[in-house]
Amino acid sequence: MSGHSKWSTIKHKKGAADARKGKIFTKLIKEITTAARMGGADPEANSRLRVAVLKARAENMTKDNIEKAIKRGSSSMEGGEQYDESIYEGYGPGGVAVLVEALTDNKKRTAAEVRHLFSKYNGNMAEAGSVSWIFSKKGYISFDKKDVDEDRIMELALDAGAEDIKEDDGVLEVLTDQSAFEKVKKVFDDNKIKYVVAELSMVPQTSVKLDGKHAESMLKLMEALEDSDDVQAVHANFDISAEDMERLSQ
Repeated sequence: MSGHSKWSTIKHKKGAADARKGKIFTKLIKEITTAARMGGADPEANSRLRVAVLKARAENMTKDNIEKAIKRGSSSMEGGEQYDESIYEGYGPGGVAVLVEALTDNKKRTAAEVRHLFSKYNGNMAEAGSVSWIFSKKGYISFDKKDVDEDRIMELALDAGAEDIKEDDGVLEVLTDQSAFEKVKKVFDDNKIKYVVAELSMVPQTSVKLDGKHAESMLKLMEALEDSDDVQAVHANFDISAEDMERLSQ
């Protein structure tokens, strides 16, 4: 998982100066609306909505916009957009396993676009179940090692129920069972400890090392998929060195 986690960390660091903020908000609103429609408007009783709202707040979305999205999803507003959830599986350059989560109002359009992007960047779509078994849903929280006290992070995380803490190229990674994610995250929030990424993610059991052209094509595929309007999240098991990641992410 180290390569993908480094990608997430670099991407979030760039996010503040990234012109894609509007697109991020659009995707968050879509997720909040869908979560509210499926599970109700109360975040305390709807875990999916609760996570979506936390993510929106982390991106500094206004309370008003969050509430409007919840209302849009939970009310019987006529003409409201309905989104279907779709999962696409495939292989990226070098045989990397890729899992794509989408919310779409046109499955044929989205499938065609995802297939095109896989093909464009030296990958290919695969049958359902081909790679999903490699991933499991976990809570993931990362810290820039130079900005935090490693011993303090370990103490708080383990006391709160974290499963594992790892260090990789200057990044501290805290992994939790998905049911413990909010509790562990709240401990860091309460102690005003700044993390880079805090999210529920599909974490791979194994990784594929990439460099050179394969690494370059893989990151281009990730960017292209994440930039798609219908794609909510992309998960992959590549491992690229921090140096190559920084260079190729410029």
